[in-house]
Amino acid sequence: MMSFVVNLLAVALMGFIVWWFWLARPGAERVSGSGAIEVLVENGVYSPARIEVPQGERVTLSFMRRDPSPCAEKVIFNELDIALDLPLGEKKKVVIGPLSTGEYSFSCQMQMYRGSLVVQS
Repeated sequence: MMSFVVNLLAVALMGFIVWWFWLARPGAERVSGSGAIEVLVENGVYSPARIEVPQGERVTLSFMRRDPSPCAEKVIFNELDIALDLPLGEKKKVVIGPLSTGEYSFSCQMQMYRGSLVVQS
């Protein structure tokens, strides 16, 4: 009986891990015009993790790192060739765009913190 409970807990934990890293979809934050948005880096996530912006406009992202984890030290936009160091407790701004329609992911260097910048027409 004990091995059944342990196996059941292991399967539940594996399901949670798959959901957390690959299936969970965060709510989106929309930016209109040339607005700026603050992205909080805390507790293993970017908040908001999905940012929607209009095509053809620049957007300013202001990252505030509150997480002391070494993984949170950097945010990387691979498709845009942008890497930004995030000092603990300080705001760090980056101006992006104008961009073509599409989804541009960003993450920490280990890709545990993940987010996306969605450019819509």
